[in-house]
Amino acid sequence: MDVRVGNGFDVHRFGPGDHVTLCGVRIPFGRGLQGHSDADVGLHVLCDAIYGALAEGDIGRHFPPSEAEWKDTDSAVFLRHAVGLAAERGYRVNAFDCTLICEEPKIGPHADAMRERVAEISGVAVDRISVKATTTERLGFAGRAEGIAALATATLIA
Repeated sequence: MDVRVGNGFDVHRFGPGDHVTLCGVRIPFGRGLQGHSDADVGLHVLCDAIYGALAEGDIGRHFPPSEAEWKDTDSAVFLRHAVGLAAERGYRVNAFDCTLICEEPKIGPHADAMRERVAEISGVAVDRISVKATTTERLGFAGRAEGIAALATATLIA
C-alpha cells in the first residue's frame, strides 16, 4: 500500500458581505470573506492538502488568481479537480481533517453540514471527514476577528 499525507494552510480576510462560505456551506454572517474565487478557506485547504500529498504545489498553481476565469468560482470546482488529479495518479482520498481558526462565526452548529458537503463534493465517506474549529484566544488577526485561517490534512492511498 502506498500512503501519502499532505497538509494545507490558508487565510482569508473579512470584508463586506452578508455570509461566509466554509467547506461548501453558506453561513449567514455580517461580513464576507475576500478572495479571488468564493474565498472558501475550508475547501481551499483541503485542495492544498491533496496537492501537497501529490507533490503538485498549491491551489494557486492549478487555478491562478491572476486568471479572470476563476473569479468568483465555487471552490467545489477546485476540490473536484484535486480529487480527480489524485485519482488520475492512482490514489484515492482516504481521510480529511480540517480545522477552521476563527472567533466568529461559530462553526460547531454547521460542522456536520460541512462534513456532508465535503463528502458530496469529494466522494469521501462522511465518517472519514473531520471539520472542527478553534480560536486563538483573541490573539492575532483571527483573534481580532479580522479573518479566518484554516489548516487541513489529507491522507491518500493507492
